[in-house]
Amino acid sequence: MRVKHPSFKRPSYGFIKRVKAGWRKPRGVDSKQRMKRIAYGYVPLIGYQGPRATRHVHPCGLRETLVANEKELAKVNAKTHAARIRGTVGEKKRKQIHAKAVQLGIKVLN
Repeated sequence: MRVKHPSFKRPSYGFIKRVKAGWRKPRGVDSKQRMKRIAYGYVPLIGYQGPRATRHVHPCGLRETLVANEKELAKVNAKTHAARIRGTVGEKKRKQIHAKAVQLGIKVLN
C-alpha cells in the first residue's frame, strides 16, 4: 500500500520556460524553497518515505530482478520476483529469455 505525497517540483519551475519540472535540490543562499517556505513548494524529506514492505515493489506486486541471460533467469523466484531484461541484451537473446520465462512461469516486465 503506497502513501501519497506531494509532487516535488524544481525551484522556479513555473517562472522560467527552460527549467523542467524534475527535482533539483535548492542550493541558493536566499532560496525560499531551501528555507522550506510552504508557498514555494515542498521539499523531499525522510518523512515522506513509504512503508518498508512496499519499497522497491513494482505496481504488479512483485519485486524486480535484472536479467541478462537464461542462467540468471533460472535463479529468479517466480512467486516473489518479476524479471526485467537488461537494455544491453539484443533481440535474438531477448526472444530466448522470453521463451524460457514462459516455461518457468516468470513474469517479464519489458
